Amino acid sequence: MNTALVAGGAGFIGSHLCDRLLASGRRVIAVDSFLTGRPENVAHLAGRPDFQLIEHDVCEPLDVEGPVDAVFHLASPASPTDFDRIPEEIMWVNALGTRNLCDLAQRDGARLLLASTSEIYGDPLEHPQRESYFGNVNPIGPRAPYDESKRFAESLVMMRRRMHGLNARVVRIFNTYGPRMRLGDGRMSIEFVTNALRGEPLTVVGDGSQTRSLCFVTDMAAGISRAMYLPATDGQVFNLGNPSEHSVAEYAELIRDIADSSSEIRHVPARPDDPQRRQPDIGRARKVLDWQPEIAPVDGLRRTVDWYREHLALAEPS
Repeated sequence: MNTALVAGGAGFIGSHLCDRLLASGRRVIAVDSFLTGRPENVAHLAGRPDFQLIEHDVCEPLDVEGPVDAVFHLASPASPTDFDRIPEEIMWVNALGTRNLCDLAQRDGARLLLASTSEIYGDPLEHPQRESYFGNVNPIGPRAPYDESKRFAESLVMMRRRMHGLNARVVRIFNTYGPRMRLGDGRMSIEFVTNALRGEPLTVVGDGSQTRSLCFVTDMAAGISRAMYLPATDGQVFNLGNPSEHSVAEYAELIRDIADSSSEIRHVPARPDDPQRRQPDIGRARKVLDWQPEIAPVDGLRRTVDWYREHLALAEPS
């Protein structure tokens, strides 16, 4: 049985990736420091003989029993609230953590996949964003601990490939949403959903004209898995996301309607360096991976609202 190691395996996307890998017949070792990941995200997998959860910070060298054939690096916090709360931890996990996971993959002759981000494009001057675009990033701004450390991680992975033969690929993840994103995460989709369900104001940053392209989390997990295991992906970079682009204001209205909420929509001042447009060009993923999102945003948001409606009800005191 092939063994996959998922760093950040108890996180939002990581836990859904664990589900997918197990469903495909692979053994999975999930590694998580629980800085932002949560054991509850993989509690339904506890007791399975083909699943193991290890609490470990990948900034420290990692050794696991037996060889692994695939290493997925999804260990970085990715929430805007984390950029202010734990910026140095983000930088180290994308630097030291990437080095340690490269070491593990090279030790076992395993494939490595780095989960990078659309944020490496910064506030883009090219639209939609293609993998060939180098980005427009402020290296000393408030988002830099995430943006620049991800750019460094990409550089490190591809240097290891060129110099040491590491079998590696990079996926740049665009805005992803769905069940298991932690409450208070700060990202647009989860904040709009939870506030609408609670009857609280939906806070739109700036005038709401900035755009985002939302991809449902199971679609994202499918794209990540295909990028790892399909032939001819070594050395390649793939945008993964949903090209369906809408303004933040439109998402606020849509989510409020889906939740059947009477919440008001409030505007607050724009954040520094907040990208004004975000839309992936996924032509390469379509061609090489035969992948594109299957779940339309309105359908995925309905599933998300339903999940959090139940989740919030369980979280409320009786």
